[in-house]
Amino acid sequence: MGNYLVLQTDFGLGDGAVSAMYGVAHMVSDKIIIGDLTHEIPPYDIWAASYRLYQTVKYWPKETVFVSVVDPGVGSTRRSIVAKTNSGHYIITPDNGSLTHIAHYQGIEEIRSIDEVTSRLPHSEESHTFHGRDIYAYNGARLASGEISFEKLGNVVAASSLEILPLIEAKHNEHILEGSIDVLDIRFGSLWTNIPLAFMKEENIVHGDQLQVTIYHQGKKVYQNIMKFAKSFADVNIGEPLVYVNSLVNIGVAVNQDSFSKLYHIGTGTDWTIQLRKAPKIIFE
Repeated sequence: MGNYLVLQTDFGLGDGAVSAMYGVAHMVSDKIIIGDLTHEIPPYDIWAASYRLYQTVKYWPKETVFVSVVDPGVGSTRRSIVAKTNSGHYIITPDNGSLTHIAHYQGIEEIRSIDEVTSRLPHSEESHTFHGRDIYAYNGARLASGEISFEKLGNVVAASSLEILPLIEAKHNEHILEGSIDVLDIRFGSLWTNIPLAFMKEENIVHGDQLQVTIYHQGKKVYQNIMKFAKSFADVNIGEPLVYVNSLVNIGVAVNQDSFSKLYHIGTGTDWTIQLRKAPKIIFE
């Protein structure tokens, strides 16, 4: 193993929860290198947890162990699982949909169920509300340090039994590119869609072209505008909207030096869809 352990939670940093996870991991092995994906997932937002794993996992070395704890069902009958991805990474998480994007876009090689009774922090049996510390960080550290193998963490479970959230597939049909607004570039309020750059290339759309952008909420049109397909934010004026390629090589929509999401009250998830097409040329006489 590579000794890398990466933590993601919706705990925030306002109390000692994340620090306790660090402490448990270091008690298992002081050789573990711990990183933080984020601890600012909105409370209970499994969709966001799933997307942030998809955004991040492949950029860490193979055999890195990720622990993702967004767990509104903690203490219930939902399973604790460890997955080995097709890219050679490991993810320990509740089986509540947190692996949706990884399973769909990158693929999972094998899943095992962790026994929450036997595979847990010693002397934590009476606690049922902090599995992030007692089960996930503990077993993540054991796996990352090589104390236990993936195969010994639990029994194999069928991939078909994995809890999956609904997704909307990006489509390219009759010169219209359509997809969902999956997540925000949170700090800057840009919209990240699941429309791949490949669709733009198929339409021979190049930087500098004008695009008609239409956004729908639950099928109702809530925004439409003509904007430039820009190579960078500096290609448009401050306050001007643009279409661009994000860091995952999908299409994003933004306002230069402002929050598109806040300005136009645009949210994320499968209720929010977007269409792009080349705008008709307008000739002024």
